[in-house]
Amino acid sequence: MELNKLTPEEERVIVHKGTEAPFTGEYENNFVEGTYLCRRCNTPLYTSTAKFHSDCGWPSFDQEIPGAVKRVPDADGRRVEVLCNSCGGHLGHVFLGERYTPKNTRHCVNSMSLKFIPKEAVAGGTS
Repeated sequence: MELNKLTPEEERVIVHKGTEAPFTGEYENNFVEGTYLCRRCNTPLYTSTAKFHSDCGWPSFDQEIPGAVKRVPDADGRRVEVLCNSCGGHLGHVFLGERYTPKNTRHCVNSMSLKFIPKEAVAGGTS
């Protein structure tokens, strides 16, 4: 699998399981229709229809694209980490039972782990 070149800060978050500062990510308040890809390997992870505003400081999704994300116990023993199922890149964490949406799930994802493709770009530039 060919992986995209990452900046040192992207590598800190995606490879070394870091976190970007809250309320600083480029996609926190992005509600344009489209698809969010893994910044490291371009695998589609989330659609804009699953994104919601949680006011937690990071992009929030209540559902991943089926098979795109892997959940593993976090090293801290308290949380569940979400990884790209294709390349293993760190995305963030998933929380259950917060009642933000009817699905009762919040994927709290670093913007730095994502690449957004607007629907118009996917459709060949026409709207």
